[in-house]
Amino acid sequence: MTDRRSELLMPAGSLERLKVAVLYGADAVYLGTPDMSLRTKSKFSLEEIKEGVAFAHQHGVRVYLTLNLFTHNKDIPKLAEYVETLKDIQPDGVIIADPGVFHYVRKHAPGINLHISTQANVCSSLTVDFWKDQGAELVVLAREVTFAEMAEIREKCPDIRLESFVHGAMCMTYSGRCLLSNFMAERGANQGNCANSCRWQYKVHLRLKDGTIKELELDEHNSKLFEWVLEEGARPGELMPIEEDIRGSYILNSKDMCLMPKLNDLLRIGVDSLKVEGRNKSPYYVATVARAYRRAIDDYYRDPEGWRPDAYMRDLEGAGSRGYTIAFHEGRLQNYAHNYEHTKAMAPWEYAGIVREAREDGLVLEVRSRLDAGDVMEFLPPDSRAEPVLLRLYEYTTIKSPEKPVESVFGSRQDVIFIPYSAFDHEDPETVRRNFPAFTIVRKESILLDEDWRRLKLDKTAQRIELGETAREGAYKSQVGKLQEAIGSDTMEKRARTSRKGVEGCCGRGCNGCLIFWNDPEYAKARELLKQKKHGEMLDRDMREPLA
Repeated sequence: MTDRRSELLMPAGSLERLKVAVLYGADAVYLGTPDMSLRTKSKFSLEEIKEGVAFAHQHGVRVYLTLNLFTHNKDIPKLAEYVETLKDIQPDGVIIADPGVFHYVRKHAPGINLHISTQANVCSSLTVDFWKDQGAELVVLAREVTFAEMAEIREKCPDIRLESFVHGAMCMTYSGRCLLSNFMAERGANQGNCANSCRWQYKVHLRLKDGTIKELELDEHNSKLFEWVLEEGARPGELMPIEEDIRGSYILNSKDMCLMPKLNDLLRIGVDSLKVEGRNKSPYYVATVARAYRRAIDDYYRDPEGWRPDAYMRDLEGAGSRGYTIAFHEGRLQNYAHNYEHTKAMAPWEYAGIVREAREDGLVLEVRSRLDAGDVMEFLPPDSRAEPVLLRLYEYTTIKSPEKPVESVFGSRQDVIFIPYSAFDHEDPETVRRNFPAFTIVRKESILLDEDWRRLKLDKTAQRIELGETAREGAYKSQVGKLQEAIGSDTMEKRARTSRKGVEGCCGRGCNGCLIFWNDPEYAKARELLKQKKHGEMLDRDMREPLA
C-alpha cells in the first residue's frame, strides 16, 4: 500500500452544486465558464466563480478550472482575458487539453498548476512523462486505460500526480473525441456542446429506387423472416447483426462507469485524484455520489483489508444512472457494459428538495419536485458518518402562506416550505439542526413503471456477471425477456418500491411523523425493535406483523 492519499474530485456545474459537493465530502471540485470549457451549459458567472473558490477554500477544498476546449482561431483572442481572470481567481489548477493552450497559459501565467485533460488521450507512461517534462503538475488518464496499465504508469511515473475517472457517463468514442454530434445536430462535441447523438433512438427504413421511403413494420408475423446485418470491408463473411424491435435500435448506449467495486485497487496503488463526471447533473446526484465515495474512501483508509464495496453500491443505487459498468478496468469491454433494451437514466429515488436555511425552530426547504400528503422524505446528512432520517408529513406549511397548510407542493411553482423540528418527533432537535444545514439534499421514492423496475433489476444482475458471477447468466437472459415483455405491454401503472400508497400505506421502517407506524398495533413489535437501534437509525425493511 502506498503512502499517497487519494482526493475525491467532484463536478460543479453551478454555484449551488459546488457548495453541495463541498459539504458532502469533496476534497476538490472542478468547474468552468461556458465559453472556454467543454460544458456550454455551465451556469457560472465570473462573480459566482470567485464566490465558489472562496467558499471551497474556506472549507479546505481545492478548485480546478476547466480550459479544455480544442481551440479554433476564433477562440485565441479570448485567451489573454481568460489568463488575466485566472491570475485574479487563483485556482488550484487549470485543466487543459489543447497543447497550444497549454503552451500559452504556461508562458503567460507561470505560477498556475496545469492539469492535462482526459481529452488529451493519455494512455501510457511515455505520454505522462512527456507532459511532465512540459511542466504539467497532473495528468488525467484516458477512460480507456486498464487497471494493469494504470498500475504500470503509477510505478514508472512516481513524480507526477495522476487522476482517473471513477464514476459517470461513458462516451462511445475515444476519450470523447466524437464528430457524431457535429454531423447529426451541428453541435460540436469538442466545443462543449454534445447532443448525445449516440443515445438517440434509431429506426431502419427502406428507400426504394424512386426515392420513396417505406417504414418497416416489425411484428410477430414477420420479425423472424429476416435480419439486418453489417459487413465490414476488411472482414468479408463476418456478418454483425443489427437488432431492432418496435422501439427502434440503441446500438451505442453505454452504461455509466462505476469503479466503486474496484475502488480499493486505485486507492492501493495511490491514484492521486478520483474524478466523478457530471457537471450537468443535479445537486441530488452530486450529493448522493459524493457521500457514497466519501464513506468508501475513508473506510478504506481505516481498514484496507476489511474493505468491501457492497454498502456503498447500495448508496449509489439512489443516484440516477443508465446502469453501471466497470468499463475498461479489467481490459476488454463486455456486452454487459451496454444497455440495448432500455436507455434512460433513472433511480428508485428522486430529488425532492434542498434545505435553504436551518433556523432555530426548523428547516426551510426549497421543493424541487411534487410532494403530496403522506410522501416520505429522506434527509441525507452531509456528514457521511451520520444516518439519514425519514420524515412523513400529511400537510405542508409554505413560507408564502403559512396560515394555510396544503396537501401538495410543487417544484415547478418554486414552493418553499417550513418544517418545524417538532415534526421530527423521534429525533433530537439539536441533532437535526446540526446534521441538516443549508444545502442538505432531500429525496423521495420514485414512482416507476413495471418496465423501469425490471430494468433496475436487470442492471444489478448484469453488474454481478461483469464482476465474475457468471452463474447468473441464465437469470440475466430470463430478466431480459421479462423486460422486453414489460416494454411491449400496454400497462402504464406506476408504483413505488415500498408498499406505501398515499396516506394509507406504510413502509414499516419507522419514519418520523408516520401515524400508522407509531400507532397501529401491527407495528408494536417493530417499535420495540427500533428502540434497540442507535439514535437516528431506521429499520431496514417493513417489520409489520398482522394480528391474528
